[in-house]
Amino acid sequence: MLEPSNNDELPPIPPKRYFTIGEVGELCTVKPHVLRYWEQEFPQLKPVKRTGNRRYYQRQDVILIRQIKSLLYEQGFTIGGARQRMSGAEDHQKGALDVKGIKEITKDLEEVIAQL
Repeated sequence: MLEPSNNDELPPIPPKRYFTIGEVGELCTVKPHVLRYWEQEFPQLKPVKRTGNRRYYQRQDVILIRQIKSLLYEQGFTIGGARQRMSGAEDHQKGALDVKGIKEITKDLEEVIAQL
């Protein structure tokens, strides 16, 4: 079976409250051992655990897994890079760079205005 190249080709998520690890694997075309590994690497991914340590994923978990899969398999991120992207740490760094850039541009424009 070929793995879909993007999330648009994945099956729709059925209107259920909880999904087993096998169901999530089919919905996201990811093997269960990969899902268990991702739970260790991505703190946002926390399925409900019930008797016998059985995992039950909710709809938002399935969406999160599809995002992680896209970052890793389609966009080429490493686990660390995907973790940063998911946590938003990268967005904070970009914001800091933008502020520096804006200050430099403002300073340059003020110098041009002063010369005119």
